[in-house]
Amino acid sequence: MNQKDRLQQVFSAIDEKNKQDPHTVEHQGEFVAKEWLYGQRMTQCLTEFQPDASEILQIACRAQHIQRWTIARRDYPMDRPGYRRWRTELAKFHATLTAELMSESGYSEEEQERAKSLLQKKQLKRDPEAQTLEDIACLVFLTYHLEDFASQHSEEKIIDIIRKTWNKMSEEGHAAALKLPLSETMATLVGKALNG
Repeated sequence: MNQKDRLQQVFSAIDEKNKQDPHTVEHQGEFVAKEWLYGQRMTQCLTEFQPDASEILQIACRAQHIQRWTIARRDYPMDRPGYRRWRTELAKFHATLTAELMSESGYSEEEQERAKSLLQKKQLKRDPEAQTLEDIACLVFLTYHLEDFASQHSEEKIIDIIRKTWNKMSEEGHAAALKLPLSETMATLVGKALNG
């Protein structure tokens, strides 16, 4: 199997897992699986942000939320340590499942381990690809999820989240974020967060 074929095969395998998401969202006039759409958006955003991204980074982006719904936030204490444990266990789950799908598509153990490292963001800020994965996740959040989040929380909470998101990003990520076509309301909140 050549490089392009195995990448498409693992993308298809990730998509099939994410199409099982019982949560749906409306997209272009129809309801689709929430995490499937998230994976498509991660890929699209990576293509725009870093067109020459490595194959393994492409896989990690597509699999960032693979079957995320199977480990529910509500099953952990609703405090900061509980949140951190949920996020850590989710990352391990995403990494393990993605490696299994990669193995079935002909990827080496070394390639699987690299994807696992990226998905668990083990070297964030020190590993350029892990940082790019974080940038893409932040850009997707700002582009597609900030408005919905804002409708459910106070302005103070939104500004805090925007600041935390900003702090996770690289300078390149910041530059891309400042070019996003945000609504006037969201752009104002981003301005308050960054200049406050």
